[in-house]
Amino acid sequence: MALEEYRRKRDFRKTPEPAGGSPARKTAAAPLAFVIQEHKARRLHFDFRLELDGVLKSWAVPKGPSLDPGEKRLAVEVEDHPLDYGGFEGVIPEGQYGGGTVLLWDRGTWTPADPDPAAAHAKGMLKFELHGEKLHGNWALVRMGGKAARERQPNWLLVKERDDAAVPLSGDAVVMDNPLSVESGRSLEAIASDRDRVWDSQKGEATPTRRSDRIPGARKGAMPVGLKPQLATLATAAPAGPEWLHEIKYDGYRLFARIEHGETRLITRSGLDWTAKFPELAHAFGQLPVDTALIDGELVHLASDGTTSFSGLQDAIATGKTGALHFFAFDLLHRDGWDLTSASLEDRKAALAEFITPQAAGILRYSDHQEGQGPAVLRQASSLGLEGIVSKRRDAPYRAGRGGSWLKVKCRNREEVVVIGFTDPEGKREGFGALLAGYYDPSGTLRYAGRVGTGFSAERLADLRKRLDSLVVKDPPVVLPKEAPRKGVHWVQPALVAEVEFAGWTADQILRHASFQGLREDKSPKEVVYDPSSRNGGPVTKPAPPEPADAGASKPARDGSVMFERVRLTHPDRVLYPEDALTKLDLARYYKTVAERALPNLVHRPLTLVRCPGGQGKPCFYQKHLGKGSPEAIGHVDITEDDETVAYPVIEDLAGLVGLVQMNVIELHPSGAGVDKLDTPDRITFDLDPDEGLAWPRVTEAAVDIREALLAIGLRSFAKTTGGKGLHVVVPLQPKLGWDEVKAFTKWVADQFVAQSPERFTANQAKRARRGRIYIDYLRNSRGATAIGAYSPRARPGAPVSTPLFWEEVEQGVRPEGFTVATVPQRLAALDTDPWAEIGKLRQSIGAAVRRRMAV
Repeated sequence: MALEEYRRKRDFRKTPEPAGGSPARKTAAAPLAFVIQEHKARRLHFDFRLELDGVLKSWAVPKGPSLDPGEKRLAVEVEDHPLDYGGFEGVIPEGQYGGGTVLLWDRGTWTPADPDPAAAHAKGMLKFELHGEKLHGNWALVRMGGKAARERQPNWLLVKERDDAAVPLSGDAVVMDNPLSVESGRSLEAIASDRDRVWDSQKGEATPTRRSDRIPGARKGAMPVGLKPQLATLATAAPAGPEWLHEIKYDGYRLFARIEHGETRLITRSGLDWTAKFPELAHAFGQLPVDTALIDGELVHLASDGTTSFSGLQDAIATGKTGALHFFAFDLLHRDGWDLTSASLEDRKAALAEFITPQAAGILRYSDHQEGQGPAVLRQASSLGLEGIVSKRRDAPYRAGRGGSWLKVKCRNREEVVVIGFTDPEGKREGFGALLAGYYDPSGTLRYAGRVGTGFSAERLADLRKRLDSLVVKDPPVVLPKEAPRKGVHWVQPALVAEVEFAGWTADQILRHASFQGLREDKSPKEVVYDPSSRNGGPVTKPAPPEPADAGASKPARDGSVMFERVRLTHPDRVLYPEDALTKLDLARYYKTVAERALPNLVHRPLTLVRCPGGQGKPCFYQKHLGKGSPEAIGHVDITEDDETVAYPVIEDLAGLVGLVQMNVIELHPSGAGVDKLDTPDRITFDLDPDEGLAWPRVTEAAVDIREALLAIGLRSFAKTTGGKGLHVVVPLQPKLGWDEVKAFTKWVADQFVAQSPERFTANQAKRARRGRIYIDYLRNSRGATAIGAYSPRARPGAPVSTPLFWEEVEQGVRPEGFTVATVPQRLAALDTDPWAEIGKLRQSIGAAVRRRMAV
C-alpha cells in the first residue's frame, strides 16, 4: 500500500500528522520496529504495526492480542503508516479522522522468521518473533482465504505460537492486566483528560514554546520525587560508533539540583540534602530562568591544570571555601512542568544548554561532549591526565540505576574501599601510619584489601585519627589472611569509605601501591561491593581447584566424546560460558556435585528448556517439546493441548541432567505441577522483579513481607535467588486446587500488596508501571508457565545460579551475584543443613477461609 492511502485520508494543511515522505531505508543489520497502539475511537481496538519496506504495515485488532495459542484474533489490514507515526500518543478530537484516544500500548523490535518478510507478507503467512516491553516470543499473521482475502481491507488472524512466552487459556489477561502506556505510564482515561495533548486536525496539537516542552518523549507531569541517578557501567574500552556521546569523567560529588520556584535543594545520590554545605551553588541555581527544574551533574574542584581533584574538593568543604568549586551539569530531567526522562539524551542536553550554555564560565558549567570517536577521546583524556570518560547513548532515555546505555572508561585505577583499621605512626609521622582497607563481596562478606599508606597531609592525618578513635573495636571486622598486619594495628567499625588511587590488584586481591584521595561522605560502606566475576581489574574470588580432567568421565573416545553418568557427551570441551571458560563437561560436573540438592526440585516435572548451541552470548532458544534424537536418559510426558498431544521432557535422575547438558541446555524451567497431577500444581512462585537501579534491600524487604503475609494465612514459604536481579518466594502446596484457582490466589496476594503500598509494588508487567517499584509476577502460576528451577544456571555472563537461601540470609541482605556455577558447590559443601530441607515435607493448602476472603 505504501503511503498513498494514508495520505489520501488526510489533509496535511490542517493536521500535523506526519506526511511520511519517501519510505525510510535501513541497513540490513538494523532491527525492525513494531508498535501497538490502543485506540478508543467509535470502537475500542488495537492497531498492530510492523516496520517493513520503510513503512509501518498496519492491522486493526478489535480484541487485542492474546498469549493463548488457542485464541485466533481477527486482524483487519488497514493502510500503511509512516514510521514516525509509531511514537504518537494523545487525543484526536471528535469529528476528525480516527477521532478518539490513542495510547502507546507496546513497542520494541521484531525478527521475521522468513528471510524475505515482504514475500511472506504478500503470500499471507507472516511469522515473526516480538521483542517488546509487554509482548515477546513467536507470533504469526495469517491472511484468511475466500471472500475475506478479496476485501479492500483483507482480514487476517493474529496468533500466538506455542513457546515459553505463551500462556494457554489466558484469554484477554495480557490486555486486562497491562492497561498502561509504555510511553507515559498513563491510562486511556488519563490521556483523554489531558487537554494539553489533544491532537486537533484543524488546529494541530498544542505546541509549547520551550524546546524542553517540544522534544519527543517530553510529557506533562510533576517533578519526580526520590529519583535515583542513572549510573555508568565500568567498561574496558570506549565505544567507537556515532550513536555515542562522550563526556569527561569528573572526580567529585554527584548531585541533583532540585529547583522549585526559585528555591534550590542539592541532593546527593543517596538522597541526603547537602544544600547547606554549598550555599553559593544553591544561590547560582536560584538565578536560572526556570520556575522548576531537576538537573543532574557533578560538583568538582578544578586544579590549575584543568583536571578535577577530589582531595581539593574535600579541602574546600573542610575549610568552607565552597564558592570556588564548580558544578558541571550534564543532564536535564524536568523543566517547568514537563518530565524529560523519556526523551533522548541528545534532546535533554540541548534543552539544558538553553539556560546553562556551553560558554558558561561561572560556578555553573555545561558538561560538553564529543560525538563518536570514543577511542580517540579516551586517548586525549589520558594524555591530559584526566580520570577517564563517560560514554552515553545519544538516543537513550534517562533510567535510574546501572545499565548499558552509560559506560565509564578509566584512564587510571580508582576505587572506593571500606576503612577497617589503622596502624600506629612511625618516625616523625603523627596521627597514624596507614589505613587498612576492605570491600564487600557479593555474598555480603567483608574482605581484607590491603594498606593505604600515602596521600595524607598533616591536617588529614590529625582529622582522620580523631574520627577513627571513635570507631575503634577490639576484634577485626574481617577474617584476616596470613599477609595482613597484626602488630600495632587498631581495628575500627566498617563505617567510613575512602577513595584510593592504586596500581592494580594482586592475584590475592590486595591493592598495589594505594594512595589516599579522600573520604566519600556520599557513599555507604555497603555500596562498596565487588563482583567476583568482574573482568575489569577488581577483586576476583578464587574458584575452586578444577577437578582432574578424567574426574567423573571416561577417557575420550576416538571421536573425542566421553561417557559421563551413562550419557555420551559429544564435544565435551565445547565452551558454554566464554568469559568463564566453562565447558559442557564442566557443567555436567557441576550437576553431579549439586545433584543431591537439585534433583528433588527438578525431577518428575514437565520442563521448559533454554538451549544454547553456541554457548552463552550466542543465540539461544526455548524448547518445550521433546524432539527426536534426544538422549535416552531424558524421559517425557504426553500432554494434550488444543486436541494435539505433545511430549514434554522429564528427568528422573542425574543421568537425565547430563542428557540435557548433552543437548546444550543451560537453563531448566520446571512446571509447578508434577507429571502425576498435571492439573493441580503443588508449588506456586511469587517472582519479585525490581525496577532497574532499585536498591537490593528493597527486594529482600519485599520478600520478607510476602513471607510474613503468607504465614498469616497459614502458608510457609521458601526463598531463592533468580540468577538475575530478583528473588523468588516459593510456596509448596498439596495438589488439590486447579491452575485457575491457584493463579487467582497469587493474583489476590499480589493485588493486596499493590493496594497497601502502591509506591513499592506493581502487579502490572509493563516496564513503565515498574518505575521505582517491584513487579510481583504472579503469572508464573498459569497453566503452561514456568519459573527457573532451583540450582539451574542461567544463560548470562558469569554463569549465575538460581540458589535456595535460608530466610536468615535474606534478612541479612545476602546478594545474589556471588552464587555461580563455580561457587555454589563450595557453598553446599560448607552448609550443615539444606535451606529447602522441609519444602517437600510440608502438607499445606490454601484454606477455604482464604478463598472466601478472595471472593469478597
